[in-house]
Amino acid sequence: MGVLQTISSPADLRALPAEQMPQLAAEIRDFLVTEVSKTGGHLGPNLGVVELTIALHRVFDSPRDAIVFDTGHQSYVHKLLTGRQDFSKLKKKGGLSGYPSRAESVHDVVENSHASTALSWADGIAKARRLKGERGRHTVAVIGDGALTGGMAWEAINNIAADKDLPLVIVVNDNERSYAPTTGGLADHLATLRTTRGYERFLDWGKNTLSRTPVVGSAMYETLHGVKKGLKDIVAPQGMFEDLGLKYLGPVDGHDETALEHAFRRARAYGGPVLVHVITQKGRGYQPAIEDEADQFHAVGVINPETGLPFEAGGRIWTDEFNDEMCAIGERRPDVVAITAAMLIPVGLDGFAAKFPDRVFDVGIAEQHAVTMASGLAFGGMHPVVAVYATFLNRAFDQLLMDCALHQAGVTFVLDRAGITGSDGASHNGMWDMTLGNIVPGLRLAAPRDGDQVRRQLREAVEVSDAPTVIRFPKGDVADPVVATEQWGSVDVLHGPAGREPVDLLLVSVGSLAPTALGVAAKLEAQGHSIRVVDPRWVLPVGDDVVDAARQAGAVAVIEDNLVEGGIGSAVTRALREAGLSQPVHCHGIPKRFLEHASRSQLLEEVGLTTDAIATALAARLGHAAG
Repeated sequence: MGVLQTISSPADLRALPAEQMPQLAAEIRDFLVTEVSKTGGHLGPNLGVVELTIALHRVFDSPRDAIVFDTGHQSYVHKLLTGRQDFSKLKKKGGLSGYPSRAESVHDVVENSHASTALSWADGIAKARRLKGERGRHTVAVIGDGALTGGMAWEAINNIAADKDLPLVIVVNDNERSYAPTTGGLADHLATLRTTRGYERFLDWGKNTLSRTPVVGSAMYETLHGVKKGLKDIVAPQGMFEDLGLKYLGPVDGHDETALEHAFRRARAYGGPVLVHVITQKGRGYQPAIEDEADQFHAVGVINPETGLPFEAGGRIWTDEFNDEMCAIGERRPDVVAITAAMLIPVGLDGFAAKFPDRVFDVGIAEQHAVTMASGLAFGGMHPVVAVYATFLNRAFDQLLMDCALHQAGVTFVLDRAGITGSDGASHNGMWDMTLGNIVPGLRLAAPRDGDQVRRQLREAVEVSDAPTVIRFPKGDVADPVVATEQWGSVDVLHGPAGREPVDLLLVSVGSLAPTALGVAAKLEAQGHSIRVVDPRWVLPVGDDVVDAARQAGAVAVIEDNLVEGGIGSAVTRALREAGLSQPVHCHGIPKRFLEHASRSQLLEEVGLTTDAIATALAARLGHAAG
């Protein structure tokens, strides 16, 4: 039996002799490579925090001491050390989440898959415990250097540092990366901390020199003090943290478990807020990850553990269509620039960056800054394209509303991973964006049904200079082209009788659900109903051509992979009522609840967004109306 198999709780870990820690670390890395290669998951980040997590659980007493991970994708080792060693269904229905989960363990505090929030959580937890008189309990926030690029983290630091006796330990896991290498002034500062040596030697020299120097007046003292402070800023730039009021420890080798334990014990004993700066290597111990300079296996699918390569070559994905079209637009439009928030490669801006490096801005995990910066770029005469995952637009809603839309800024938002994404769980389903967009004055939103439409609608979007535009598409392989049979103004007719012949049902298809809508139409027609399927292409605001199409139908149905409340179905209903139409509108979308991790197909079935489920529901409604 290996060492790892003997651990079912942190208490078991603390009972082990220190001599067994290197073997345990090796076993954990072998386990991660073997198991995550079968299921997919965040491999690189977890390989980098093995010794760090071991040391945390040997020094702190979870769950009595709260450990909050930011972001939570670096918590796999934490799961192993808290009794969860069945990774066979990682990120699958009924299996372990890819993030901390309160439903799984009392050791998990925050789901936290949206970055830069852990310090605020930890500040609140530590203050609550102090108010309750629980002074023997500590709070630890483990935050990656990438997450420190988010402004919310610095709002928290500002408050934490002002509370001098708060028993809170901030562990900065510094691996120079978020998804890709961390950029910006903070990254440069941490790099200086990593590479600077000699401050302690200078302090020893100063102490010895001053002890041998007679007092020669205040001028000499001020001169020596100024020299000392200046040299401190040069050789010990941790002064940035200490000037804020945070005790600084480090840098510490994040793969020296003994050194980590020593630093954490010092931090625990300090009695106030302490920042422990830990240097780690993403992908540690797995050569394919280390050699991958792009993202060091940040997140992988099913791979061959020997080579790190997927067993099957992947097909063309939606992101590829955006990537290629951005490069083509960039050639024609020197005013088009791109902005992303620490995910240049995942959102498909790497091609544009290679061609136009001066026209790409990676702002780190700072979506709010990205959107307001884009508004400034638009004012300055550029057309910014802000590319993020759909779920992360939530983080910058105020900036979208008040900085962009209010000022009629010509900014295009490209939302990858829109709709149900599945395995990453509740926080990563891109199911909120169309509801949010629906309440923003002047915003235009497109939902391409295939790769050809991604390209076409992106070209259309960057031509809009007086309002925000949004293009959203899902995760995964791109759909085969769905060719329109007719155009009714701005609306593509995908199926139905030619001309303006009336039908029983107008089926409004939103984005990538076009094949589902066509399947529903076929099933209903087999039951004797006449159906027309249309794709509005630009689904917000609802155009007059959609209203005109509805005039030729006895009922209307809308199918969307967004919240059913406040989404496109709601917008269509309102538009028809304002036009004086009274047909029933049947809305099919995602219910207002958080969805557990499962495959996309499982979740679509669960929420009733399948061909069979929608056809059955509509057949009953149409039959009732006919009766």
